Amino acid sequence: MNILYISISGNTKAFVKRLEAHAEEQHELDSTNPLITAKEISENSPFDIESAPFFTFVPTYLEGGNGVDNGDTEILTEAMREYLEYEDNYKKCLGVVGSGNKNFNYQYCLTAKQYSEAFGFPFLADYELRGTSADCQRVYQILKDKASN
Repeated sequence: MNILYISISGNTKAFVKRLEAHAEEQHELDSTNPLITAKEISENSPFDIESAPFFTFVPTYLEGGNGVDNGDTEILTEAMREYLEYEDNYKKCLGVVGSGNKNFNYQYCLTAKQYSEAFGFPFLADYELRGTSADCQRVYQILKDKASN
């Protein structure tokens, strides 16, 4: 399974690394369990045409408004949006996983929800900040189920 992710504070990268390790453990137990290949996207990343299906992981960074009735502006994750738009890469995306801080209420995972709406792929899962071991297990199972459909 392929993952594209953007990590600003390191939380998303830490979660994806733990998810990769969990996938390796599951693969060792049963070789039919898929491994994960992750690729970090940043403002310095070269744009490639994605040829295989992938999942997108995005944190939530917003400024302005409350995201409900007076707007919000996506910040810091625009490189991922541009990468998905490049040569219609988004068409290969099987879904998005979002992270954030639950203290932000409605804005929790709002970037992932906005990507889902803008690009037409499903919002699959969420986790808070760096996630937990249980989050890794849950998200891996969701990705595995979605990839096999």
